[in-house]
Amino acid sequence: MGQKKLERFAEIETFPNVLIYPEGMQGKWNEFFKNSHPVTLELACGKGDYTLGMARLFPDQNFLGVDLKGNRIWRGAKTAMEEPLPNAGFLRTQIDKLNNYFAPGEIKDIWITFPDPFLRNSKSKKRLTHPKFLQLFQPLLAPGATINLKTDSPQLYAFTQEVIAAAGCTLIEDIPDVYALPEVPPLLKIQTFYEGMHLADGRTIRYLKFQLPAAPLNWQSIKLPSDEATVGGED
Repeated sequence: MGQKKLERFAEIETFPNVLIYPEGMQGKWNEFFKNSHPVTLELACGKGDYTLGMARLFPDQNFLGVDLKGNRIWRGAKTAMEEPLPNAGFLRTQIDKLNNYFAPGEIKDIWITFPDPFLRNSKSKKRLTHPKFLQLFQPLLAPGATINLKTDSPQLYAFTQEVIAAAGCTLIEDIPDVYALPEVPPLLKIQTFYEGMHLADGRTIRYLKFQLPAAPLNWQSIKLPSDEATVGGED
């Protein structure tokens, strides 16, 4: 590991807006943010571009970027302190451990922005919109909570459409080309580092917004057409 990364790992341990594998946080995010506003997550947040963008748009809500890579979190957390954005925080942990940090109904919404699409079918369970993850998220979401996917991957977009239908989710918005809209909503104008690169390459940005069903999910009983064939491409 490079010296710069080591320095950033050490520095984020001193940041008041970053928690690293914390204990006892279930039901206590109001103490971390020092208010009782609802908490929205950005999963696999990288540098936290969407976390910061949403925090700027909605000062009366709290936003938490979740990622395992402390080197990337460092940039977003530092920006949040410099502006300042007291309603933006960061959690360093694995996404599949979220139930260790949140109480039932504690998450207002989830944003998944330009995640790794894990194109090989053998790795489909790593996709953050796979039913296995939706089952994990379900009890943690507040009533009416939404899951939002923004991606340049046509494969992940199509896969998530399949999941929404097969899992009995409620589709709220399906935008096959965000920047083809006559007017892009402010929330969708926020751009991550990777989105900027993808747009420069001429890629199409896609967006899905949906709600999970009320009945508890059992991911192993959800059958997807793509379970029988490779979604496409290589990792």
